[in-house]
Amino acid sequence: MSDTSTQLAEHLQDRLGESLQDITVATGEVTIEVAPENLIEVATQLRDTKEFGFEILLDVCGVDYLNYGKDEWATEETSGSGFSRGVEAQTAGRLRAVTGDLVVEQPRTPRRFASVMHLLSIKNNQRLRVRIYAPDDGLPVIPSVISVWSSADWYEREAFDLYGILYAGHPDLRRLLTDYGFIGHPFRKDFPLSGNVEVIYDPEKQRVVYQPVSIEPRVLVPKVIRAAKVTEPETVAAGAAAEPPVAEPAE
Repeated sequence: MSDTSTQLAEHLQDRLGESLQDITVATGEVTIEVAPENLIEVATQLRDTKEFGFEILLDVCGVDYLNYGKDEWATEETSGSGFSRGVEAQTAGRLRAVTGDLVVEQPRTPRRFASVMHLLSIKNNQRLRVRIYAPDDGLPVIPSVISVWSSADWYEREAFDLYGILYAGHPDLRRLLTDYGFIGHPFRKDFPLSGNVEVIYDPEKQRVVYQPVSIEPRVLVPKVIRAAKVTEPETVAAGAAAEPPVAEPAE
């Protein structure tokens, strides 16, 4: 870790103290975790304190930690005939029409939704990442920081649109990227891969209408085909072309 990031972490710990739930330094970057009830106070200090000077909010990102750290690919079973087909639906968002009985219900993930802010101090030439977890997974609410950094306006609207995170105190929290009639939040891990509805033009009604999605469900796992391994060299007559080995389908 760099001296700059170490010094910043020490200053944050000394100045903010119990207001911080966690602080980490990795690959030269500092990340702090703040409780929602302390966010505005901490954000104001990060902006106004001379040794911090984070006058610029670069971005606000939503995160869904549902099934975080879980994987469908059983890579330890990989053999020369191909990878696992990945049909064991261990993560959310898989098409139930395809997986059927293979779908395994996962236990509730604590602290599922988080809002992550990226701050920049030009004067001190340093960056900081701030993570805030929503206390309620069913209705994720996090205070808006628009009163501290006005640039948070559209960033928070984007996170609300894609993840359904509500920013308390935002003056105009509306969808930003999806349509007004869009159902759900597309970046949530349990959102169907094919969506819920599709928009088409109805020539009889002469207007755009919504209808249930008509995309054919399919498993989006690539098929791996590898050539069979030749154990013994074959003698090829002079001038004759050797036939390619027969390919075997993946398991």
